[in-house]
Parts: sequence; C-alpha cells; structure tokens
Amino acid sequence: MQQEGINMRFIHTSDWHLGRIFHGLHLTADQAYILDQFVDFVGDAKPDAVVIAGDIYDRAVPPTEAVELLDDVLSKILMDHQTPIIIIAGNHDSPERLGFGNKLLARQGLHVVGSLPSQLEPIVLTDRFGPVYFVPLTYAEPALVRERLQTTAVDHEQALQAMVTHSLNKIPGQARKVAIAHAFIAGSLESESERPLSVGGSSMVNAGIFKPFHYTALGHLHNSQQAGGSNIRYSGSLLKYSFAEATQRKGINLVEIDEQGQVKVDLVSLTPRRDVRCLDGYFKDIMKGPQPDCCADDYIMVTLRDVEPILDARAQLQPLYPNILQVDKPYPTNRGNLQGPAADHRRFSETELFGAFFAQMTGQELSPVQAEQFAAVLEELYREQREVKL
Repeated sequence: MQQEGINMRFIHTSDWHLGRIFHGLHLTADQAYILDQFVDFVGDAKPDAVVIAGDIYDRAVPPTEAVELLDDVLSKILMDHQTPIIIIAGNHDSPERLGFGNKLLARQGLHVVGSLPSQLEPIVLTDRFGPVYFVPLTYAEPALVRERLQTTAVDHEQALQAMVTHSLNKIPGQARKVAIAHAFIAGSLESESERPLSVGGSSMVNAGIFKPFHYTALGHLHNSQQAGGSNIRYSGSLLKYSFAEATQRKGINLVEIDEQGQVKVDLVSLTPRRDVRCLDGYFKDIMKGPQPDCCADDYIMVTLRDVEPILDARAQLQPLYPNILQVDKPYPTNRGNLQGPAADHRRFSETELFGAFFAQMTGQELSPVQAEQFAAVLEELYREQREVKL
C-alpha cells in the first residue's frame, strides 16, 4: 500500500508469456523463478498498483502449470501485499478466458479487462492529490471495435483511436490519466519472438494517439524502450524469449506520477534463473570452455566461423555448455554465376555446380586440390553405380 506523503507509484510490466516453450524447453521453472523476485519487489516497493499490459499467457489455451503459476503470483500480490492489479489482454491471450469472473474479482482489487466491453470504463485509483484514471485499452481486432463501439475503424490505428476517444469521454479533462495498451507503435524496435498483430503494416499505430495521457504503459514488444516520447513506454518482457533478445536488458518499469502528472520512470532489473547468450567464434576456441562473463548453465546459441564442417559439434560442446540449444554456421553472401531462378544448371558440369554450392556455403572459392578431390569422389560414385547395374 502507498506510504504517506509520496506520489502515486505503480509497476508497469507486460509480456510474461506464461507457458512459453523455448527451443523445446518448457520455461515454467524460469518464469516462476523470476516472478518470485517480482512478488518480492512488490512487497519491498509498496506500489499503489501493478499494471500488466497484455500477453499474460503465451497462447490462447495455456497449459495447467501456467494457469496455476499466474494464480499463485496474483494471489500473493493481492493477499500478501494488498496491491491492486490491472490486467489487459494481449494478442497471445484468449480475452474471454482471461476475463472470466472479472466483475467479482474487481471487488477484490484485481481488474482484468479481457474482451473489449461496449462501455470503456476507467479504473480509478487515488493518492493524496486526488484520482488517477487508468484506461485499459485491451487488445481488440478492428472488426470487434467496429461492432462494440459503433465506429467505422478499418485498421488497428483507427480502432485504437476510437477506443481512446470513447474512454476520454468518461474522464475530466484536467485529470491525471494513464493508458494501458497492447499495440505496435510505429518506429519501435521489434524482436523475432513477437507474433505480428496483422499481416503487412496495418497493425502499426502512431504514438500521437496517446498524447492526452500523462503515461502510457505498453505491451507487445519485448525490448524495453520509449515509443515516441519519454512517457510512452514498453516495459519489455520479463525474460529473453529468443536469441535475438540476448543483448536486451530485461526488467520492469517503476513509474511515479506527481500532482501535475509529470512522471519519473526507473527500469528495475531482475535476475533470471538462466541467461540467454550467443557465442560466436571458431570451434577450437569455444571448446576451451566458458569465459568469465558467461555462465555454463545459460541457454546458449553457438555460431561457428569454421570453414570446414565440424562433426557432431553440438554433442561435443554439450559437456561444456549443458543447455546449448542451437549451433549455426553463418550464410555468406551468395557468390558464383549459378545464382537465381534464371540459371540453367544443365549447362554446367558437376564440379562447377559443386563449386558454386561450396562458395555459397563457405564464402570461399573451391581450390584446385578440393576440385580434384571432389572429382575423385564423384568418379568413385559413378563406378559403384556401374557395378551395381552389372
């Protein structure tokens, strides 16, 4: 609960993706580990609210252990720390499942906005300066917004604008306002682990939509970042959900809003059970073992720079890196004259075709010695075929 004499403070988080599977591994234990720290931080910081901006689950029908984990976390925040919670649905969530029992739960301080209601009501919390209006702009497809709000919106931007306009009609003009949305703001940095909201660019929205708000708590993108202004922010995901996120800093936003609506935001880091790391180098160097800044138990992807193939590279690296999940070799820029759909491969010899393939895969030309070795192997193959026919 809020301490006497301070501004309103709330935690902004999103994209928990409970039930996530990462390269075949169930991450429930990792998620429980980080959420234990999250609950402890709520107890220490004593915020006025916890705001979760969508993608609570990783899929519409989450596994049982994910539902149990969410129940445990929310119960501790509400019952042990008496902290109100505001949740909206994201594009990974099932709005109807997430919002089950929301009217009853709201009386206990758990405000869940799953499916878009026909009347968008703000959630009002109060500090010593008066009310702060939290506007839950749950994720909704444009077709649903047209139906529920009787608007003509044809894309995500128009749909979100209609939701904002509808919501602001319920709020005094000079009041402090916080938007909670699950959206893709144009110009923001994406990660490969995020599911697109729609095909093409129709899902992007302009940050100007949120100009009326003193702070906008965003979900959807996993990289913690500003989006068009210092008071429009993605909290990012709690954990790294792809190797493309290996260098991202993860955490939660602790937001403080004063009497005039000015905000101060601190990114608070949490410590994962295992980090996600990318190692890049030659096989012999990586086989020397983890560097001082790398924990051997982390989730590892290795990119090998060796030209020659390495037999069972992952199996050889496994004793040093027990949680190695991927071994890659970079694809060099295409080389040779056999590229493209117009190339007539029938015009070239087997050695020329192999040479082009070799150049494409290694970035180097086939040497005369290698060409002779290939020709010898090919001749041996033809000889064996002739003997079989006899």
